[in-house]
Amino acid sequence: MLALSRKYNMDWNYINQLSELEAAIKLSEDKPVLLFKHSTRCSISTGALSRLERKWETETGKKVTPYFLDLIRYRQLSDAIAIQTGVQHESPQLIVLHKGKVLYSASHNGIVYDEIIESLHAA
Repeated sequence: MLALSRKYNMDWNYINQLSELEAAIKLSEDKPVLLFKHSTRCSISTGALSRLERKWETETGKKVTPYFLDLIRYRQLSDAIAIQTGVQHESPQLIVLHKGKVLYSASHNGIVYDEIIESLHAA
């Protein structure tokens, strides 16, 4: 499994099987969840992940539960996310869900921390 940096404040939950994805979607009924789909073979994905982790604040973690998917290893789960959220697969991709609905989705360099935070105000 990809070892993410611990020097940042993000406390990732990993999606490695369908039951973990289903649990994340169920949790979104009570609290927003963030799904980050990462390609370990893509420098753009690595850059987007790094920007997100650098800007992440501890307070943000109280508002949203972050989930991480290595889509190279678990592509079928990425496809399941696309089906369940209605958001076409891209990589990298970030989706914020609340009450099972998409509050925010972006991919590549369109993943913007301030926009993620804005979407949480709608939750």
